[in-house]
Amino acid sequence: MLILFTVVSILLLVYLIAGLKLDTFVSFILVSVTLGLVAGMTVSDISISVQKGIGATLGDLILIIGFGAMLGKLVADSGAAQKITDELVRFFGVSRIQWGMMLSGFIIGIPLFYNAGFTIVIPLIFMIASSTGLPLLYIAIPMLSALSVAHGYLPPHPSPAAIASQLHADLGKTLMYGILVAIPAIVISGPIFGRSLRNMKAEPRKDLFNLQPRPQHELPGIGISIVTALLPVVILISTSGIRSVSGLPQQGFVSEIIALIALPWFGMLLSVLFAGFFLGVRRGKSVGEISSSCEEAFKAVAGILLIIAGAGVFKQIMTDSGINNALAELLKYATLSPLILAWFMAAIIRVCVGSATVAGLTTVGILAPTLLAQSVHPELAVLSIGAGSLMFSHLNDGGFWLFKEYFNLSIKDTILSWSLMETIISVVGLLGILLLNALI
Repeated sequence: MLILFTVVSILLLVYLIAGLKLDTFVSFILVSVTLGLVAGMTVSDISISVQKGIGATLGDLILIIGFGAMLGKLVADSGAAQKITDELVRFFGVSRIQWGMMLSGFIIGIPLFYNAGFTIVIPLIFMIASSTGLPLLYIAIPMLSALSVAHGYLPPHPSPAAIASQLHADLGKTLMYGILVAIPAIVISGPIFGRSLRNMKAEPRKDLFNLQPRPQHELPGIGISIVTALLPVVILISTSGIRSVSGLPQQGFVSEIIALIALPWFGMLLSVLFAGFFLGVRRGKSVGEISSSCEEAFKAVAGILLIIAGAGVFKQIMTDSGINNALAELLKYATLSPLILAWFMAAIIRVCVGSATVAGLTTVGILAPTLLAQSVHPELAVLSIGAGSLMFSHLNDGGFWLFKEYFNLSIKDTILSWSLMETIISVVGLLGILLLNALI
């Protein structure tokens, strides 16, 4: 019966979010409380689970996501994102423009959350298409595929960071493996797939944004722009590598400093301070202006944090009611690879609900005990869920409509371009994860 209750609760969650368009956080709370009651929990136990679920899930994740949003805002406001794109396009030239767009999209996508990154790169895409005379989607798809992959695969983006936290995965290793898996996914869904869209006509509405770029003299240097955007990656990967080196002192001041910097949220804090100084103070902004930008950035991710908190409640109810144990027992003898199972469940929820974040967090809430109990690399499990959560974006996904309206496409052409791009990212990502799993 507990398994049946779980299935019904997931269907109810899908109906509330996708059917009634009820707020996602409210939907999670309502479904979680209902599931707890029908599973035999007392009201007092449910209340404790709600508090524990929110606290345990957010934890230091709120710092990682908050500082990540601040860093993205500073990179965008300073013009560093535009500088990176301009220089990479100049380096690659018109003949290899797609590869320049892909690389710049990936670099920009690491510190920026998807919606913010999309808003920033869209004017750049149109400017480049206009100046080169190349088809719009031929230019756009490589950059947007890179943004999407970073959003679904890589910390400090909300979903992969939250999933990694629940599976006790090392963020540095998740990032390293994620980059390895991301490369073929972006190449195939970006430049290669983008070439097939040369003849698809996109006529963007001119009233949506100002196509005038910022003057070059107002932009920061290319070196500091790239260093700032990639600093979280450098810190996470380097500290992960340092901690794995044998022979280093395990105690003392130096080891404590390394341990502090290795904390993902502290690495993000250092990145924000670095960006605030070199992209802000050094370029004439006051500390007050920088702080104001950071406050705006944090407000922008408040809704995401609520969704993560709601998913944490759902996961905690499943744990405290015994549903997770029953599900783990049921799946213990399944012949399907845990990585494929994680990908498949996330893909199904993504297609039903639309939100990649909801799909990822719901999946990990259901499968966490099973994945933790089996001999699977938790970092690869994070990536499997992330890849599945990007599967076939369609009419119930905000990203679908964002793409459609900006490029002024029909629903059919949006499915043949955007939806197919997301599907390629998801499937190629899974294949890359399975290959990596066989090698490590």
